[in-house]
Amino acid sequence: MGLERIALISDVHGNLTALEAVLADIEARGIRRIFNLGDYVGKGPRGRAVVDLCRERCEVNILGNWDDFLPDPDREIDNESLRWWKKELREDQWTWLRELPFSHDFVMSGRRIRLFHASATTVHRRVRFDHDEQEFLGLFANTEATGDGLVPTVVGYGDTHEAFYESDLGLTLFNTGSVGNSMSDPTPVYVILEGIPDTLDPAPFSIQFVRVPYDAAAELEVARTLGMPELKGYESEILHGIYRGDLYADELPTYHRRPPVHATD
Repeated sequence: MGLERIALISDVHGNLTALEAVLADIEARGIRRIFNLGDYVGKGPRGRAVVDLCRERCEVNILGNWDDFLPDPDREIDNESLRWWKKELREDQWTWLRELPFSHDFVMSGRRIRLFHASATTVHRRVRFDHDEQEFLGLFANTEATGDGLVPTVVGYGDTHEAFYESDLGLTLFNTGSVGNSMSDPTPVYVILEGIPDTLDPAPFSIQFVRVPYDAAAELEVARTLGMPELKGYESEILHGIYRGDLYADELPTYHRRPPVHATD
């Protein structure tokens, strides 16, 4: 069996323009397998179309914090923005999102790989790039949420909207960054894994980060035309890579603010 490539995308957040650009790049590279690490909805204007396209194109779809939080009928936090993003979805999508699996395990080129959205314990716990050793090791642990599979040697996740790679103590950790809401550099980013699938025998393996330019101004105009709330924050994020909570934190509801590690981002 020869080398195979798998594209990993995450945190599209209703940004259909960015998703379409990334999917076109993936297709141009001849990559057929796509795994999605969650957060399809919220922040951007076209969650419904994003969900439909990801259901069609992604072999694996994983639960994100917004996917769990936004459609939750018992959600205690509510405001105009959340109602807008939820109403933009169909009711069948509310159910589909909340029933997504927490994590996905597979093997490639001798690596035991685990993917999840934010942490090994819950989609609502954030682990940033400046984590300590305890947080690092915790990402590789089997938990009630991940189940008792093979303990991973490679972990990939999203949630923070900031791509990074780290190798330590014989373990490899990477963050895919965000397709639809990338911070610092607002250019959409995704990851390509390349290796021999379905084998624990040692073999060549690589992790590649890819940034794909797109028409962010056109995406912003769609949001404006549709009357999406929090337009100022969306503009800050997709045009400048500046998190809305850093731009005007005092004006935001708590689910947008940094840092707390358990908040929804």
